[in-house]
Order: sequence, then structure tokens, then C-alpha cells
Amino acid sequence: MNLNNIILLCSVMIAGNLGAQTSPVERKPDVSNKALLTKATPDTKKNPSPKPAEVRGVKQYTIEQFMATTRLGGGTFSADEKSILFHSNKSGIFNVYSVPVAGGQPKQLTNSTKESTYAVSYFPTDDRFLYAYDKGGNENSHIYLRELDGTERDLTPGEKTKANFLDWSHDRKSFFFASNARDPKFFDILEMTIADLKATLIYQDETGFQFGDISNDKKFLAFGKPGNSTGDSDIYLYSTATKEMKNITQHTGDVDNNPAVFDVNSKFLYFLSDEGGEFKYVARYDLGNGKREVVEKAPWDVAAFYFSRNGKYRVVATNEDARTKIKVYEEATGKVVPLPPLPEGDISGVRISDSETKMAFYHDGARSPANLYVYDFGATKPLKLTESLNPEINAADLVDARVIRYKSFDGTEIPAILYQPIGATAQKKVPAIVRVHGGPGGQARMPYIASVQYLVNHGYAVLDVNNRGSSGYGKTFYKADDQKHGREPLWDCVEAKKYLQSLDYVDGKKIGIMGGSYGGYMVLAALAFKPEEFAAGVDIFGVSNWVRTLQSIPPYWESQRKSLYAEIGDPNTQLEMLREISPLFHADKITKPLIVLQGANDPRVIKPESDEIVDAIKKKKGVVEYVVFDNEGHGFTKKANEIRGNKAILDFLDKYLKGSAPAVAGTN
Repeated sequence: MNLNNIILLCSVMIAGNLGAQTSPVERKPDVSNKALLTKATPDTKKNPSPKPAEVRGVKQYTIEQFMATTRLGGGTFSADEKSILFHSNKSGIFNVYSVPVAGGQPKQLTNSTKESTYAVSYFPTDDRFLYAYDKGGNENSHIYLRELDGTERDLTPGEKTKANFLDWSHDRKSFFFASNARDPKFFDILEMTIADLKATLIYQDETGFQFGDISNDKKFLAFGKPGNSTGDSDIYLYSTATKEMKNITQHTGDVDNNPAVFDVNSKFLYFLSDEGGEFKYVARYDLGNGKREVVEKAPWDVAAFYFSRNGKYRVVATNEDARTKIKVYEEATGKVVPLPPLPEGDISGVRISDSETKMAFYHDGARSPANLYVYDFGATKPLKLTESLNPEINAADLVDARVIRYKSFDGTEIPAILYQPIGATAQKKVPAIVRVHGGPGGQARMPYIASVQYLVNHGYAVLDVNNRGSSGYGKTFYKADDQKHGREPLWDCVEAKKYLQSLDYVDGKKIGIMGGSYGGYMVLAALAFKPEEFAAGVDIFGVSNWVRTLQSIPPYWESQRKSLYAEIGDPNTQLEMLREISPLFHADKITKPLIVLQGANDPRVIKPESDEIVDAIKKKKGVVEYVVFDNEGHGFTKKANEIRGNKAILDFLDKYLKGSAPAVAGTN
């Protein structure tokens, strides 16, 4: 099981700006945030700062200008395939929009000013649509229907209910969804018919299965089930006729098996597995005779696999060194479909229309935020439907990211993503930030990240680290942090600081550390357990007390509890160890300036995690600033909050890192 679905925001933590909730979208076609196009060249001392003749002036932009860049997500075709439904935060908060596939101005369809609202899907036969939102970031999202007359209907009511859209039925007369309304620990699978909008129970979960797919003939459901340790899971096949549940991937040792999709004729279940190797590949299970065979392998993890509606195309996404590589195959011939030429970057969120004549997708790069495109198969080029970058920002003033590798304390090679400010030279050194992703088990990746470009634009080098335990580099590397938190993964971050010190354009005495969620824990751990290494820390909703966090996990994480305990520690049996690695119990050792950001409604890393570390530092007369967002959860989805948070971070770093200002005890 990949734990970046748990304690972090998945890939999304700080991936947008300060961080954003994972948006609910249709499951099968969503292949976003998973991998890379080309393997970058490792950076060494052979890649010094630019020569003076190469250095040019760069315009500095405000946080308001950076946040005026739009974030997008989702993307489903309308029934007539003349428009695409998506969500955007252009209004200052996420709302649902539609845009003509022929091009034109997007139209705002929802007008929320309070709750971030995400597109789910158009109806298959008309312009009604489904969308989702929670209350203040509490993650109890519901599925809503927008009628043709504009009225809203909550299809999954319940104060503590969490509901997730799964997929439309193949006959397009109903849709499937998961809900924990009956039992907050488990998600039942239900089917809601379009004709009367009534839900029927298909499978009642009492075990902790995770839905994978349902066959087009509705005879089989595929589930994943986490094992007793990280990176270990099985696939179960449920027969709707016999009510039998069967484990089809029984194994010994740690093997990660995840259901992907049934074929359109309901003969095979395709799944991802790393059995017998380091990386996940595509295999399939014959529903008739139970035989298994390998379908496709790559030298990296296959991250997603699915078919277009009638099986004309299959889409494969691979996670290659922190970027996404997409291949579209013509199923009848097995030939790769040529995709249109685009600038270097990621193609993600691929969605093929029901007619199988069009493909919608997102494309982004380090200096270009994601934009929505539509492509007619066989055309010479795609049509760009959105313009996300604030027109006041010149992309030439932003910087490209590049993958580097450095050796850690024990010789382990650590991948990382480096951002070098324009104008930084040996004669004009800059401060730097070691940035730590969420997780454990997340991955630093290479899309446009507004918060990073903002810091770089204001004169900070940033090294985004994939410390041991990160996903995307094989299962041995992924498991290398199990029960070692606060030690080896942290030491990788210390070595990242040393790597930055080896760069002639970095001021080696002005290096801080920054991260959110699990990355926020790493910030606190660095300041508590390696108090002399970093000059300052930025903690965004980070764990300070593992005992409490593991005891207070949301009830709907029940299926992942065992593997989470195997990854971090069991609060029932390893209390002393968890206290040892929890920064809260060592706050007296924190001597360097710290800023903490926290969402008041966070159900994952609850507010007391931040309250108590801040109070503990204040009692010791330490330097700490605290910024609380009353209307956010585990991540920030509202532009006003992103502006406030990012500005607070830059002001803090300018004062205590770049400026090396004398500390004032107990700052708030």
C-alpha cells in the first residue's frame, strides 16, 4: 500500500501552492501526478552557477501575482462531446466550470464562496452534472447533483458521511459510489440509478477492502486489501452472483498488488504488481480459468492502466524519475498512437471521450502550470483550452527544475529536484531551502509549483528531496524508511543540506528546511534531533506527536491501520519508540526559528499537533510564529489563505534566514 494516500496530500501537498486537497474525479481515467517523460542528467559540481555573461535581470513578483495563476483539475466530456467539465480556483476558491471543446471562454457553473467545489462528471445523456465538496476541509465530501434548472441536490446526505464517486455503469443508466454512512470505518459499494436516483447496496464491507473496479457485466468487483506491512497488498475478486470473495494474488513476502481495470468484455482483470521485481508492471487475470500473465513491463513503476469506453485504446502511465510518461495504444494492433508534440513536461489526467475520437488531458512543466487540452485523434496538434499562468508573469522569469542525485551518509543515492535562482552565482550567493514532501511514501515531482517558484523568484535555491521511503524508485527504496523515522530519512535531508553547501552559488550558512504533513514532521524532527544543521524551519500541518496522530486517525483509514503501524510504529506496543521520534517530547532542543501553519479543521494532522509544539517552544523562550486557517483542513484550497500563508513564509525566511535577523523569543 502506498502511504502517500494517508498522512500526506498525496502528491498534491504543496504541489499546487501551500497544498491542496486531492480533488475527487472519475477513477479510471485519472492518471495524474504519477511519473516522468525523460530521465534528467544528475547534477554534480560539473554544473556550477551560470557564467556572469549568462546572468540576466529577473522581475520579482508578488505573492498576489503568483496566486493569480489558476489551478485546474478534473475533465469529463459532455454527452454531445461539445464541452468539458472541470474545476478551477479562478474565483478564489475551487468551482466547477465548462469549456467548449472548440475553444472559447470557460463558463462558471457553481458559485461557491465558502467551500471548495470539485467537478466529478457530466451525466451521460444530458448536461446535468455531479460535483463534490466537504465542509471546511473536514474531508467528509458528499456527491451533489446540479439539475438543469440550477438547483442542487445532495445525493449522499449524512453529517459524518464520506462518499466517493467511482464510475458510471457501462450502459450509462447508473453510477457506482462508495459510502461509509452505515459504518464510518468501512466503505460500502452502492449503485444509484439515473432514472430515480435511488441507491442499491452492491457490497457491504466489514473487512476493509478498497474498491478497484466493477466489470461491465456487473458480475465481478475487484478490491485491493492492504497487508500487514507497507508495500504489501492483495487483490480480491467478488462475485455478485455467488457472493464469494476470493484472493487472487496470494503470495509470500511483501508484494504490492493493485487492481486496475476489467477489460470491456469482462474476460480479464488487469492489475499492477511488483511481484518478482522492484517496479510495478501490468498483469492480467483470466476470469474464466484463473490464469495470470504479464502484459507490460517498464524499467519504472507503471502507475496507471485503463481502456477507453469500447476498448479501442488503452492508456499506460509510468512514473519515470519524478515525471509522467504516457503511452496510448491502439488495442486491435498493439501499436502506439502518436501523440501531438508539446513542450517538455508532463501529460496527465488523460481522458478519452465515449466516441473514442477525442482525448482531453493536462500538460504542465516547471515554468508552466497545468493547462487543459483537447486532441482529435489524427489531428496535427491539440487545442489548448485554458491559460493558467497569470499574464502578468513572464515565464522567462521563472526557472526550470532538474533532477540531481547525491550520496547520503551510507552511500545510498538520493534523487532530488533542484531549482536555481536566476542570477545566483559564486559572487552573488543565495540562501537555500531543503524541501521535504509529504508521506511517508510521497514523491517530489516536477510540475509547476507556485510556492516554489515564488521562493526562487525571491532569491532562494530550493532542493526538493526524495529521501529514502519515497515512492517511484523501487520497492526496496520505498521500504527503506520503515520504523526508521526521525533517523535515516532525516539524515538524508541533512546530506541534502551538505549537497547544497557544495554548490558555489549557495550561502552554506543560510539553509533552512521546509515541508508539509509528513514533510512538516521532518522539519520538526530536523530542528529537534539535528538542532545545529538548519538555520530555520517551515512546518506546514506537520506531525509533532506520533502517539496521538496514530491514535486519532480518521475512522475511514481502518483498512490501512496495520500497514500504517508497520510503517511508523504501533501506539499499542511501541509507545516508548514513538515518543522517542516525536518532536513534541524533545521541543526543548529546538533552538532555531520556526514558523508553523495549520488548518483548524484538519482531520489527519489535528490542530493540537501544532498547538502543542508551538506552546512548548514558547515556554522555552524559543522563536516561533504560528498561522492558523479557520476554514481549512489538511491543505489549503482558498487563494486568500494561500496568499496569507505564502507571504508569512517568505517574510519569516527573509527575516530569519536570508537576513539572519536576531531572534525574538516567543514570537506569534
